[in-house]
Amino acid sequence: MRSILFDLDGTLADTAPDLAQALNAVLEQHGCAALPYDVIRPVASHGGIALIELGFQITSDAPEFEQLRQEFLDYYSNNICWQTSLFEGIEQLLQHIESNDMNWGIVTNKPAFLTEPLIAELRLDNRAVSVISGDTTDNRKPHPEPMLLACQQAGSTPEQCLYVGDAQRDIEAGQHAGMLTAVANWGYIGHDDKPDSWGADLYFDQPADLMDWLNQ
Repeated sequence: MRSILFDLDGTLADTAPDLAQALNAVLEQHGCAALPYDVIRPVASHGGIALIELGFQITSDAPEFEQLRQEFLDYYSNNICWQTSLFEGIEQLLQHIESNDMNWGIVTNKPAFLTEPLIAELRLDNRAVSVISGDTTDNRKPHPEPMLLACQQAGSTPEQCLYVGDAQRDIEAGQHAGMLTAVANWGYIGHDDKPDSWGADLYFDQPADLMDWLNQ
């Protein structure tokens, strides 16, 4: 194992507080009641489309959808790291990877105009060997294209990579690329999700468990 690749939202960074704030701000601007954080958190990994669908109970083909989504993105991009932080134990995990002749990177479906300022705020931009956003390649997860580009930039083969994520598409993307896969059980997994059925190679309840696995 040479490279550890991570999803961003719900795996490396706890972005749900800022995403929830952005959604509720747009809801209130349109005279709608704010949603409880516990309702929003499981959807946070699925991006702005899923959050607007949740908040306004509409589908993406509704006439007003794109305007609402743009308002959400505008608010979020201006408040992208007010409450966001790395999950507990992630910093220690990254240091462990860096000090043991391995490298790490990020593969996210978040668009680059949000990914890049966020990882800069988190001071990860000069540490990650690869940062692949949702619009870096022609295809997004679960397609293997962004995964394979991250491998190439990390100087590793897929067989030397482990991909860690908190959504089924993360596991599918890693599998399609020929990598080992792991579910981050600390992430935004909803009550209706069934991660045991995703076919991942590994399941970690906290970042320290991944560090223990690497030590083995």
